[in-house]
Amino acid sequence: MTAKVEIYTWAACPFCIQAKQLLDSKNINFTEYGIDGDEMARSEMAERAFGRRSLPQIFINDEHIGGCDDLYDLEGQGKLDPLLQT
Repeated sequence: MTAKVEIYTWAACPFCIQAKQLLDSKNINFTEYGIDGDEMARSEMAERAFGRRSLPQIFINDEHIGGCDDLYDLEGQGKLDPLLQT
C-alpha cells in the first residue's frame, strides 16, 4: 500500500517541478493542488503547513513534510521510501 501524497504547487515554480520529479521517479501517485494566483487556496495551504506559505508544500498521509528541500533531505537520509510505503 502506498501513502497518500499531496503537493501544493505553482506551475512555473522550479522547486515544485523538482519535488514532483522526485515523486515521479519513485512512481508515486500524488494529488497536486495548483494554486497559482489563488490567495484563498494559499491561505488554506498555509494553515495546514503551520504558517508556511512558500511552495511547494508537501503532505504524506496528512503529515506536513515541508518543501522541496525537506523532501530531498528525507530522500538523502533514506527516510522517504518508508514514509511512502505506509
